[in-house]
Amino acid sequence: MSTEKDILHPRNKHRSRYDFPELIKSLPELFPFVAINSHGGESIDFSDPVAVKMLNKALLKHFYGIATWDIPANYLCPPIPGRADYIHYLADLLAQSNDGIVPKGKFITGLDIGIGANCIYPIIGHQEYGWGFVGSDVDLGAIKTAKAIISANPQLVNAVSCRQQSNKQHIFKDLVKPGETFDFSMCNPPFHASASEAESGSRRKLQNLGKHRGKETVLNFGGQSSELWYEGGEVTFIRKMIEESTDIPDQCLWFSSLVSKSANLPFIYSALQNAGIAEVKTIEMAQGQKVSRFVAWTFMDRVEQRNWAEKRWRTK
Repeated sequence: MSTEKDILHPRNKHRSRYDFPELIKSLPELFPFVAINSHGGESIDFSDPVAVKMLNKALLKHFYGIATWDIPANYLCPPIPGRADYIHYLADLLAQSNDGIVPKGKFITGLDIGIGANCIYPIIGHQEYGWGFVGSDVDLGAIKTAKAIISANPQLVNAVSCRQQSNKQHIFKDLVKPGETFDFSMCNPPFHASASEAESGSRRKLQNLGKHRGKETVLNFGGQSSELWYEGGEVTFIRKMIEESTDIPDQCLWFSSLVSKSANLPFIYSALQNAGIAEVKTIEMAQGQKVSRFVAWTFMDRVEQRNWAEKRWRTK
């Protein structure tokens, strides 16, 4: 039986329960990882990083036409439904400046801060809306793997490019080129403040899944240090992003970032207020029992936003 997940965005392709027989048709290698769970339904062991990666490969092939996708062990392997939600809600945000119509095509360009080895946001954004992307990362290994995914899938080759942010202390600085413009930026920031905090969070996740791996914590969704933690945590990272966005106010229509904890919002709003932002939006999303959200900000008022849309989206 296919039950709709009303909490996901209406355009999200993952609103129904995973149809494992169909996914196995798309990717037969998934078959050994699927079993009947305690509720009598088909599932995988979500505490097993190999099974999670195989599920992602199947989802990307089945729903997005990505024939070749792989990441090295220990790199972040994100849950795709939630990543898709961020893309779709960003599309709605852009539509607000475009008479309610989602702008589509290669002339819409996004900047993915922390593309990771998985390249998930550009894949979904391009395959759903035809958008182009620049992906950045501080990790050279992640950049190399993302480039390999792009090269292996012809539909991505002329749509997605990667840049390494060589200075871990910066986000936009020395990455966004003079005169370069983006319709949006997006980010899934590292939300732990230290390696030990990241490991503790992973151990808690495994316990919630009913899995105990002894002394060593196995990350079911993986993650390098730069993907999982940043000194000062999520708030410090987003504050830095806000600060650096003030240097390029006319080069991006909407800046945005996921915020994992609602308790962090007051600190982020304070930083935005001090930065002289024209408009701030907080968009809530829910996946399962987890509620997440992203905060978006722009230095442009409503008239300037419409002018941006007229100039960039409607004349192509």
